Amino acid sequence: MEDQEMQLKVRRVSDKFTESMYVLANEPSVALYRLQEHVRRSLPELVQHKTDMQSWEEQSQGAIYSVEYACSAVKSMTNSSLYFKNIDGLLRQAISMKEQISNSQGRRIHDATPSPSPLVSAPHAPSPSS
Repeated sequence: MEDQEMQLKVRRVSDKFTESMYVLANEPSVALYRLQEHVRRSLPELVQHKTDMQSWEEQSQGAIYSVEYACSAVKSMTNSSLYFKNIDGLLRQAISMKEQISNSQGRRIHDATPSPSPLVSAPHAPSPSS
């Protein structure tokens, strides 16, 4: 009887040991199967997110470039105020000189035109046909 009990205990231990070995042997493959299943389900969504992020990155890089270009243009415009002041001064000078020339020509024409005399004719007046 003791022999049967011992055989029963040995059998239980060996069954438990065999079951444990089976679980340990199959656990990695079950885990890998679950991982593979998860990757198959989530990969298309992850790829879509990646392409969206790349598109947004390109758009943001373009916007950053535009903003930097606009900032440099504004900075160069503030630096050009000296040139605009010089241009303004030169234009004022040109207008003043034009007015002086116009005034002096107006006086010359007014002073140089003699009153018409019917007796005196111009010696070398150009003919209207030539």
